Amino acid sequence: MSQISEITLNDGVTVPAIGFGTANLKGSQGVSAMQNAIENGYRLLDTAYNYENEGAVGEAIKRSRIARNELIITSKLPGRYQETAHVRPAIEESLFRANLDYLDLYLIHWPNPKQDHYVEAWQALIEAKEQGLIRSIGVCNFLPDHIERLVNETGVKPSVNQIELHPFFNQAAQRKWHEENHVHTQSWSPLSRGRDILEHETITEIAETHRKSAGQIILRWHYQLGASTVPRSTSPVRQLENISIFDFSLNEDEMKAINALSRPDGRLKNQDPAVYEEF
Repeated sequence: MSQISEITLNDGVTVPAIGFGTANLKGSQGVSAMQNAIENGYRLLDTAYNYENEGAVGEAIKRSRIARNELIITSKLPGRYQETAHVRPAIEESLFRANLDYLDLYLIHWPNPKQDHYVEAWQALIEAKEQGLIRSIGVCNFLPDHIERLVNETGVKPSVNQIELHPFFNQAAQRKWHEENHVHTQSWSPLSRGRDILEHETITEIAETHRKSAGQIILRWHYQLGASTVPRSTSPVRQLENISIFDFSLNEDEMKAINALSRPDGRLKNQDPAVYEEF
């Protein structure tokens, strides 16, 4: 079993450098995939209210032989519940579904700037943390100006910003801002949801050099950028492969070559947080 490196967030909470993404994993098959992941060494499960699988996450935790305090469970607040009155019930519903007493990390899923409720949602998360429902609070897909507004109006900085990040969209400016402001970068869709990147000549050549898979090269690239990742796989073999990235390093030229694949229009679904709305 691979030992996963850990990262300490700005509030002192420690999270694994690689977690397990659960989007689209539902029912018995989803529970089985998550249970396999836990048995293979994953200690962070990343879900969301809108994934509609928090019950499956809870069942996988129940079936595992790992103590609750050894697991990091992430969920996310959907856009339709960002008004103050809706936030706590949404958090409680997530806890009820998963049969948990608390969540380790809870994120606002998207800023939804047109609706303009993300600051009041953030204040409600601060209160939920103070009340013990959540250990660490963060955001997803927030731009620097969104985060600056949170801090200016509440005095509390997110511990994490989970953003779209992969070799075709490396988010260099956003990552630099995170680093300078002590907000941890977590990558969603780290493998770009498809074969294009896994079969790209640049990636496959580096993989051959290190005798690793293309996926391992990309996940190692994320790690060396300072970002944690939440890859998803139903294959136990691939699950193990994805966390076996701590026994080699990419050199500076290899990192530059992968970074050179990034492009301005690299978003997978053109989900620009400045205008995209998620409910």
